[in-house]
Amino acid sequence: MTKVIVMEGNSEFAKEIAEQLTREGMEICGVTDDGGAGLEYAARFSADVIVLGMVLKGIDGFGVLDKLKEISGKRSVIAVGNFSDDALISKVLAKGAKYYLMKPVSAALIAERVKEMAGERRAAAVPVSGLRERRTAASLDEKISNIFISIGIPASIKGYGYLREGVKMAVENPAIINNITKELYPRIAEKFSTTPSKVERAIRHSIEVAFNKGRIDAINSIFGVRVYIGAEKPTNSEFIALLADKLLLDAASGN
Repeated sequence: MTKVIVMEGNSEFAKEIAEQLTREGMEICGVTDDGGAGLEYAARFSADVIVLGMVLKGIDGFGVLDKLKEISGKRSVIAVGNFSDDALISKVLAKGAKYYLMKPVSAALIAERVKEMAGERRAAAVPVSGLRERRTAASLDEKISNIFISIGIPASIKGYGYLREGVKMAVENPAIINNITKELYPRIAEKFSTTPSKVERAIRHSIEVAFNKGRIDAINSIFGVRVYIGAEKPTNSEFIALLADKLLLDAASGN
């Protein structure tokens, strides 16, 4: 059973997160709105995942991330905050958080990310015979997430998960990009219990978010060439294909 500690300054939201995680079959080791108390929980319990609000009593989220390095044990941290400044988000990730989710964010989305973190930890513990395949999958997830962060697609929007799944499908089967409406959207919709049209709209919104933030230089740097200029925006299929091609080329070159 996945063990989780919830540190969140909003006590009502903390309770909501804990209740959602409990419904998902996870064990809650502690819930607090105080950074110092949260660190005590971290030292006392071998939690798999910590949900960390950046605004806390006593020691704030940045301080907690620093002090967690002094506490033995391996754990994944999902940070939750109100700020959208890229420099602050980069600082959170540099201090050890695996994800940064920007409020408003649902307890259900947080639970989804916790399950992903728990899955990666289980993959790291599998026998050697199954290790290579599972590490590759986890590595692909991490690479896609890092790209999304660098180009300004926040994990808090619904299209984030849809787009990531689409890129993974295109990496595993490049031909699927030629059947995006009849195959890719329906498969994503089935996995997330939604409709293909909602998948299409949410992915399009995710791409628009990145371009509306003016991250053209960051987007072009990902591809290594000047692909887009000014207000140009790619279609869903173009964007997914470009990301999949980049990941496949990186894999071929050993990156």
